[in-house]
Amino acid sequence: MKIHFCLLLGLLVLGACKKDTSSKPSVKSESIDAVFSDFYEFKKRSNPIEATKAGYNEYNDTIANYISEGYQLHMIQTYQGFLERLAKFDSTQLTSAEWMSLRVMRWDCTVKKEGFTNTLVTMASPIYDLPSFELMPLIQIQSLHLYAAQLAGGTSVQPFETVEDYDNWLARINDYILFLDTSILQMEEGIRQNIVLPKSLVQKMIPQLQAFTTAPINEHPFYAPIKNMSNDFSVDERERLDKAYLDIIFKKLIPTYERLSAFLKNTYLPACRESAGIGELTNGKETYDYLIKLHTTTNSTAEEIHQLGLREVARISVEMEKAKNAIGFTGDLKAFFEHVRSSPLQMPFSDPNEVIANFNAIRNRIERQFPKVFNTSPKADFEVRRTEAFREASASAEYVPGSKDASRSGIFYVPIPDVENYNKFTAEALFLHEAVPGHHYQLSLQQENNRLPEFLHPESMGVFVEGWALYAESLGKELGLYDDPYQYFGMLSMEMHRAIRLVVDTGIHAKGWSRERAIHYSLDNEAASEEEIISEIERYMATPGQALSYKMGQIKIQELRSKAEMTLGDAFDIRDFHDQVLNSGSLPLVLLEEKINAWITSRTN
Repeated sequence: MKIHFCLLLGLLVLGACKKDTSSKPSVKSESIDAVFSDFYEFKKRSNPIEATKAGYNEYNDTIANYISEGYQLHMIQTYQGFLERLAKFDSTQLTSAEWMSLRVMRWDCTVKKEGFTNTLVTMASPIYDLPSFELMPLIQIQSLHLYAAQLAGGTSVQPFETVEDYDNWLARINDYILFLDTSILQMEEGIRQNIVLPKSLVQKMIPQLQAFTTAPINEHPFYAPIKNMSNDFSVDERERLDKAYLDIIFKKLIPTYERLSAFLKNTYLPACRESAGIGELTNGKETYDYLIKLHTTTNSTAEEIHQLGLREVARISVEMEKAKNAIGFTGDLKAFFEHVRSSPLQMPFSDPNEVIANFNAIRNRIERQFPKVFNTSPKADFEVRRTEAFREASASAEYVPGSKDASRSGIFYVPIPDVENYNKFTAEALFLHEAVPGHHYQLSLQQENNRLPEFLHPESMGVFVEGWALYAESLGKELGLYDDPYQYFGMLSMEMHRAIRLVVDTGIHAKGWSRERAIHYSLDNEAASEEEIISEIERYMATPGQALSYKMGQIKIQELRSKAEMTLGDAFDIRDFHDQVLNSGSLPLVLLEEKINAWITSRTN
């Protein structure tokens, strides 16, 4: 019964989209541009929220029911169709740039199809176009039930400027409710198959739902657009929309959230597992092996990554010891961690606006040095904004890109759940990672690059995007930062944090580590607070393999920079190197290495 019902749901969602021509038979005269264009149209249709994020409005009224079997079958068939079309081309028919883009697309189609075909529980995520778990469709972070509330607030990527925008959101809410109902069905099936979340994650999810069921209507996240409705709307339209939003909140959303909340408390939580990793689940080892390949774009094994992480933790510990001694602290490194965690000098704020102002001051310092390190600046602007209250307690700092035409700025979200205990010692490194020259800079340049096919404009390869952002943290001294030795130690702490991820992510999902063992390992090796570390460990439990991408990408970019510096000597220009890394979009690491090696060779001939 479940299969037929979910298949129908998936087909209903797909049928609501425009006619799909993405897997049409290819002909000899077909251009590669046509294939690229069809592929991007497919990506927008299959992931409408990503289309909205990029500034395309034609899918603002829908959410794909991405946890249904119908959706899964469609994705397998479409990826196969694209692979068959790509097979008609070879490198002699295309420019080098086109051939590179083709290979990125082929990698994407091949690996995504493999995930749908060969892993029992992976499906496509609505937000990041990466697998999540079909029978575990809701988690405490990076989950649609949280992201929908962000969209509903009217200050994120969902537009609320016209009457049509308001009607589009009403239609999208109906799709979202369908998704939540399907989620309950899938979690019920998960209980039957013993594919369930760790208990500690569900305990974090249940309070998140309270804001959606108990908040007064004037404070309800989904009513916010009505409070901010334009005075340009007619009185009749304002009254109609007000009634429609009240109806959907009280008659559909709140009852759905109440059903979900009761199900999580009374049925799902008692069935949840005590183990932290997916290794014990059916097909868990094979699924984790696949997720390593997806998130790192390498064929590295879990054990190889675990050992690499241990070596990196040891290396960075030596650098942290040097930094601690330079500050003049006489105790051991673990004692210094506690000193940094609790130092009043590192927690000087009494108002959240002071935290935001500190990040804006860092921005001003970087801008003065920027031309020495980079040739190009994006058109898009960004702002630093406090994370919304309903998700702040479990959120990490994050960046949400602006629109492709730069009409909507990017947003660097900063969670400040307790301002008096907000520790600033990693502020400079965090800004470099999330804003400039990290996510905002790289992603804005990528989506503004008209020489790239459009499918390469969104975030895409996490190992490239996160690898670049972690590499960006190392550029602080070149950009006029890290004069404060605590901020430099903060940069080492951020790098250590990502090295620890290699150890604990593989430890949890491949070596059977408990949640507690992973927490203690992190506490022993980094200066983050216990609360922050617990949140991070639970993130790795919920999103296996994703946390590996940061360090794996950074190591490759640093390795290529070192090779270029050594080979080119005085002819090496850091600005040109950065152009080469960034001007082809997000690349799998094997293609990035091939490209930079070719560039080095061209400069030596």
